[in-house]
Amino acid sequence: MNKKAWQSVIALAGVSAFALTACTGPTGGSGGSSAAASGPIAYGTTDKVTALDPAGAYDNGSFMVMNQIYSFLLNSKPGGADPVPDLAESASFTSPNEYTVKLKPGLKWANGHTLDSKDVKFSFDRQTKINDPAGPASLLTNIESITAPDANTVVFKLKQANDQTFAQILSSPAAPIVDDEVFPADKLLDDDSIVKAKAFYGQYTIDTYKKNELISFKAFPDYQGVLGKPANDAATIKYYADPTNMKLDIQQGNIDVANRSLSATDVDDLKKDSKVKVNVGPGGEIRYITFNFDTMPFGAKAADADPAKALAVRQAIANLVDRQSIADQVYKGTYLPLYSNVPSGFLGANESFKDAYGDAGKPSLDKAKKVLADAGVTTPVSMNLQYNPDHYGKSSGDEYAMIKDQLEKSGLFKVNLQSTEWVTYSKASRADEYPLFQFGWFPDFSDADNYLTPFFPEGGFLKNHYNNPTVNDLISKQLTTVDKTERESTIKDAQNALAKDISTLPLLQGAQVAISGSGVKGVDSTLDASFKFRLGTISK
Repeated sequence: MNKKAWQSVIALAGVSAFALTACTGPTGGSGGSSAAASGPIAYGTTDKVTALDPAGAYDNGSFMVMNQIYSFLLNSKPGGADPVPDLAESASFTSPNEYTVKLKPGLKWANGHTLDSKDVKFSFDRQTKINDPAGPASLLTNIESITAPDANTVVFKLKQANDQTFAQILSSPAAPIVDDEVFPADKLLDDDSIVKAKAFYGQYTIDTYKKNELISFKAFPDYQGVLGKPANDAATIKYYADPTNMKLDIQQGNIDVANRSLSATDVDDLKKDSKVKVNVGPGGEIRYITFNFDTMPFGAKAADADPAKALAVRQAIANLVDRQSIADQVYKGTYLPLYSNVPSGFLGANESFKDAYGDAGKPSLDKAKKVLADAGVTTPVSMNLQYNPDHYGKSSGDEYAMIKDQLEKSGLFKVNLQSTEWVTYSKASRADEYPLFQFGWFPDFSDADNYLTPFFPEGGFLKNHYNNPTVNDLISKQLTTVDKTERESTIKDAQNALAKDISTLPLLQGAQVAISGSGVKGVDSTLDASFKFRLGTISK
């Protein structure tokens, strides 16, 4: 779509942070359909599942499945992003550092086990105890302790008062509640064991499971959460290695929905096909390069370690990358250039990289040469750059080939470009195996903090050895600042500081796109600013 239309979509994602007042709601049923459920629906994706255990995965493919089979203390209704009670009956701040949740009584897991406050405390405690490198424990750093004074009450004591995002955290990838009688407290549980134990409480249970091939779901009749009864009685997820096959299947009616990821060319082609519908929802996705501060050229553990030279390398790359060309030539305008860590549409978003590097958004060879020369860096600099061909879409190959070309045409870099499949990539990227590597981000909730806290404070999920106390303080400050104007200013200060260090290099910002077949309804209802895809809204 054109730039103006695309920006209007992005603006929808800029919803305000959840007001930290009492949170109460109905006992469920408002999120699904009260009419008779349709027959099974089929969903296709090139995404991959890393793990069904919430402590072992922090990626879009895994979280999409978790959203079907687990519940949260708070969740959002389709069409919205504000968290409301899900397993909770009520939730509120009972003091600036204390958040109290009352659970609905009489809840049971699909296997018949009791679901109560013990499960809730257990779920959050094991996230932080396991702290898996591929998991989302970094979202829970503000929790000091959790108590369960009775079967239906959970009290979270927070390190920092007035956390402006805590209600959103309780609906995030760190917050699915798991069965304490099934999951071990100190290690991950494999997918097959989870399925065998029927440790589910969501709109669906998993009926059959072939990892990254096919998952079949059945509606869970005892679900009492905010999403309500699903609009279908069963669903399947089919996993594709080649998006071309997924495109053919949606065109031929073999699947009802195709989502993540078709190439920009494929999406443009499908817009002309009367048998399918291209659905577009609020954006929030970002694409970026991550620098490993230990293993990048002149990194802390390199034989020729030199922090000034390492910074100069990052700055030179920032001066050379031409985002607009990538957006236009690779993604046909379905992405826009991104010049900061917080994307357009969110509180405090600025264009700090546009101000600091290049020439008003365009590359600058002169600036790149100067920063390297001033630091005494001999050119060309040789480096390895890794990307992923399946999780972030087929066009990633073209995107990173263009980045390699842009860097090498300058004469300042020699780039060894390599790719790895996601199941290996997601772990290797956090194990110091890639000096520079592609990452993308699908927000956990609609707040600028979700582009800051999970990434940059020490111990964040990137595991790239970046740590700046000034940045840490700014991120911590904005998290607990109640005044909106002051918080906005602090978020901008954090972005400006990050642009100086370049822990990551922001590249592109995109919208949600899903293709639906003839007679399929409800896809547009789930492409909302919560960024959670819910099979339960879909019928045919």
